[in-house]
Amino acid sequence: MDAIPTDFSALSALFINTTLTRSPGVSHTQRLIDVSAGIMAKQGVKVDQFRAVDYPIASGVYPDMREYGWEEDAWPDLLPRVQAADILVIAGPIWLGDNSSETKKIIERLYAHSGELNDRGQAGFYGRAGGCIITGNEDGIKHCASNVLYSLQHIGYSIPPEADAGWIGEVGPGPSYGDELDDGTRAGFENDFTNRKITFATWNLIHLAAMLTAPGGFPAHGNQPEEWAAGTRFDFENPEYRG
Repeated sequence: MDAIPTDFSALSALFINTTLTRSPGVSHTQRLIDVSAGIMAKQGVKVDQFRAVDYPIASGVYPDMREYGWEEDAWPDLLPRVQAADILVIAGPIWLGDNSSETKKIIERLYAHSGELNDRGQAGFYGRAGGCIITGNEDGIKHCASNVLYSLQHIGYSIPPEADAGWIGEVGPGPSYGDELDDGTRAGFENDFTNRKITFATWNLIHLAAMLTAPGGFPAHGNQPEEWAAGTRFDFENPEYRG
């Protein structure tokens, strides 16, 4: 078996719960977050989390929407928690076969910073690992996960293998993850597929974050916008010069 690092205490993770249920209401998504966050905490990873719906986060694609007519916007105060995390997990429910409005809002607010650069001249979210958790009782895990993971990689996050996990139970109305059933058990808690997926996703996020942070981040060559703007082409050849 390959040797793995034994100390992950230098890593930090942020889980953003995009449930539509404000605290302290029961969030089925939170129950799956707790599984992943628990594994990370056991390995020494510093875990932070918040429910987006608990904060007056404005809609929009700019860093501070108060500059665009909104009276309130909590996003600028939450952003440092995003920037401090080596691992970002967006976790949310399926509604009408798609991600929740809170999920979309968080992705849009992350996108607002896609033009910002890190100290290596790369997009600001380079060198960080991203993943997602999806819950619900209707079909759509793969669709929702593909949207979140595409969005995260588009703005600079690195996505490890099997970076998504979720639970939907039987398609259609019925118990959500963690609901108490007639026999006293909890829906989904013993589902081997979900348990394996959440475990694999969590460990792959830890592994990738450790790999990215060990050399100081994602290599800074061939991916620096200012260098490209200055004329550096990183071996790109204009088609008109190709033989």
